[in-house]
Amino acid sequence: MDSSLKPRVCISLCEPTVAALKRAIAAAAEVCDLIEVRLDCLDPLELENEAGSITKLLREVACESILTFRPSQEGGHRQLDDATRQAFWSAAIFSASFFDVELDLAEKFNANETSMLPIDWSRTICSHHNFVGVPARLDQIYDRMGRTPARILKIAVQADDAIDCLPVFQLLERAREDGREMIAIAMGTAGVATRILGPSRGAFLTYASLRDATATAPGQVSAADLREVYRLEKIDRRTQICGLIGRPVSHSVSPLMHNAAFAAAGTNAVYVPFEVRDIKTFIKRMIHPLTRELDWNVRGLSVTAPHKFAVMDHLDWIEPAAQEIGAVNTIVIESGALHGYNTDAPGFIKPLVQTFGDLREARCAVIGGGGAASAALWSFKQAGAKATVFARDIAKASALGERFGFDGMQLEGARFQGFDVIVNATPLGTVGQFENEVPATAFQLRGAQLVYDLVYNPTETKFLRGAHEAGCKALGGLAMLVAQAAEQFNLWTGAPPPDGVMYQTALKRLKK
Repeated sequence: MDSSLKPRVCISLCEPTVAALKRAIAAAAEVCDLIEVRLDCLDPLELENEAGSITKLLREVACESILTFRPSQEGGHRQLDDATRQAFWSAAIFSASFFDVELDLAEKFNANETSMLPIDWSRTICSHHNFVGVPARLDQIYDRMGRTPARILKIAVQADDAIDCLPVFQLLERAREDGREMIAIAMGTAGVATRILGPSRGAFLTYASLRDATATAPGQVSAADLREVYRLEKIDRRTQICGLIGRPVSHSVSPLMHNAAFAAAGTNAVYVPFEVRDIKTFIKRMIHPLTRELDWNVRGLSVTAPHKFAVMDHLDWIEPAAQEIGAVNTIVIESGALHGYNTDAPGFIKPLVQTFGDLREARCAVIGGGGAASAALWSFKQAGAKATVFARDIAKASALGERFGFDGMQLEGARFQGFDVIVNATPLGTVGQFENEVPATAFQLRGAQLVYDLVYNPTETKFLRGAHEAGCKALGGLAMLVAQAAEQFNLWTGAPPPDGVMYQTALKRLKK
């Protein structure tokens, strides 16, 4: 990457006291290029009485600084009328490298020479924030900003779907063509891609949090993750883009695994989470080489719930196994076309065979009725096992079982004595709202040999603890997660990932 385009990471700090701000500045300065100090977060008395202390802090810090005094209507922590905001900036009592002034106020200063902004316009960021969504005409807001003397333009909008990143990337492209310095961000978990990829597409900086718990805007990534997980400094326009599409995706460890593998293999690629509502529009406008509206080097995608079935309607070719399973979890872009694969099946069976052995004639139970259950049943059929599908809805269990030549049964009241393998292919037990739920109790599991839980977070679920209590062997879902991810890596790069990197990376994060 050209050194002139070296990505700048700015940590935004929102602290109530000068003492807390001093500690945060000291910590942030060690890991970022700029510090944004949110003066609207300070207690009003602290702000009024400690102006000298704040200026001294900013003069002594080793990195550049940005000052903001954000009103609540643009995401600030205080109700500020125009007169208060104008008086604040007119006083110009603080020293900083840059000053972030909202568009409406910048226009007032620019239009009225008697209240001319006393701050140097060459150090001014003219900003606009929308926490409701993406305005229909972002270009008009951009034009208004361009008519002020501000050196840097900033637009931050709320993304509810990954497709909302598209106009933000297009703004960056326009600014690059116009020779303007620009910060453009889609906030929220659906906009994370703009924070990771923005600098490589010309953004003046990207905002980060000091820690996950101290984010000052929705969707902020920690500075450590931007540099260590996503390798921000390595991303350029030649970088291959891979990613995860689903909803939700924010708690997935797939970005950690794949990015660690790319780094270990020396591959110029990055793996980005995309939170997608409308799969059809996302594929058409952002992914398919024939219709996408963004010039970027997309190589492949992982697909998770709820899109594994729906995405099949938007692919050019699907491997026979994925067709039979009825679900795609991997997309490879090849020769201008989208190819679909299912790596859940080989990812599922590999650790199971390593743990249990030959599955021929083994009596297996699969709990669930979705894509993971389909992959498990297809795998059992290929291995010559005897399987039964269990679900709360007997009709759903019967229909799914019939697809693969197996029986379907009611889950409620089921007993698994005599089964060789029991598979949980539901989300029950996953961190969050389902964490304390189990698909079957220890009493139901008694008499079975091996319990295989496809949930990987937490690494030991309540279901697995029940298996131990019932005297069964237990296998967690992390092994499958890593195995299917390794298959994806191979499809995208043509080589397997370096040994152990994915597993160790995922385990380290999950233990936290």
